[in-house]
Amino acid sequence: MNLGLDTSTVSRPPGDGLSGAPAAQRLPRAGWRDPRLWVGAAIVAVSVVAGARLLAAADDTVAVWVASGDLAAGAPLTAGDLERHQVRFADGDDLDGYFRASDPPPVGVLLRGVGSGELVPRAAVGAAGQNGTVQVPLSVDPEQVPPSVGAGSVVDVYLLGRAGTRDTDPPGDAEPALAAVGVVDAPDVEDSFVVSGKRQLVLAVPEDDARRFFGLLGASDSPTLTVVRRS
Repeated sequence: MNLGLDTSTVSRPPGDGLSGAPAAQRLPRAGWRDPRLWVGAAIVAVSVVAGARLLAAADDTVAVWVASGDLAAGAPLTAGDLERHQVRFADGDDLDGYFRASDPPPVGVLLRGVGSGELVPRAAVGAAGQNGTVQVPLSVDPEQVPPSVGAGSVVDVYLLGRAGTRDTDPPGDAEPALAAVGVVDAPDVEDSFVVSGKRQLVLAVPEDDARRFFGLLGASDSPTLTVVRRS
């Protein structure tokens, strides 16, 4: 039934959520000319390159042979004296002066002392007899040997009681009979002379010095050996 109302003039009540609402706007798409896109791409590229370099640097090491303990000049070098370490060389050419652990362990005789953990240089290893030293065994009273003396130590040996000297002459007033010689082996007392109670030392001594030492030892009256550690 038509009541005669003009529906074209009826307005919507306020607050119905439709009148006065702003029109929805779409965000513009970022174009390839947008500088923000290029800045983001540059950051990603730099991060990738930096990460690749870090990974490459982490793997830029090589396994080499190092001394597992102190080794004296003149001592024979065996596989048991060595262990593998990963090392990074600043200059790749420096590697040529050392032994790669990918190769068999070097064997021979040490031409100079090598400290524990030190890379073994090729120049420090020679063939047996090349360094001109002989191994000289000594039997020494334990109180005449510093407890710290072991394989790889460098020592002086003083001989007291030589002909024409007093038995009480202190080591400081005499020249060493053997100077700066390397200890090849130094067993504990219980592993060497149990009966005599003396400690054995095996020294790497140049041949000429060894002959002179045995000459002094043979001419001594009741000789007493005292060992002084240098290093």
